[in-house]
Amino acid sequence: MTADVKVLFVCVHNAARSRMAEALLRELGGPRFEVTSAGFEPREVNPLVVEALAQVGLSLPSTTAQPSVFELFKAGRHFHYVIGVCDEEHGQKCPLFPGVTQRLYWSFPDPASFRGSPDEKLARVVQVREAIRARLEAWLSTLPGAATSSTTKD
Repeated sequence: MTADVKVLFVCVHNAARSRMAEALLRELGGPRFEVTSAGFEPREVNPLVVEALAQVGLSLPSTTAQPSVFELFKAGRHFHYVIGVCDEEHGQKCPLFPGVTQRLYWSFPDPASFRGSPDEKLARVVQVREAIRARLEAWLSTLPGAATSSTTKD
């Protein structure tokens, strides 16, 4: 079965925001979505992101550096949505993917810039995770037939 909606989340290092968005959309959107994330200069995932996702029962298939945005572009990958989750300045560097129907920019703070104790930094990463979740839930509610099962509670 092929996914109805292909989404690429893009950020500078693909180490935090884009990886959280990827994991959260997999949970919220289910099998209807094929979700990928990439960076301009990919790095390993920020360990605080792994911890923040684990708190809500999510994990990433890999924490190693993923292919770059440009590698996906050169490979001819097609996406319905390319969503930049860093600031617009960096989001503008994203190449035009063939077949993209929509490009979105959602600005979230960069966990790599957080200062303080490990607990304080983790608390801020959790805030970013929840901001991404809220943005995804709002976006999903605008898509035809994309009701989220995870938002309904027993």
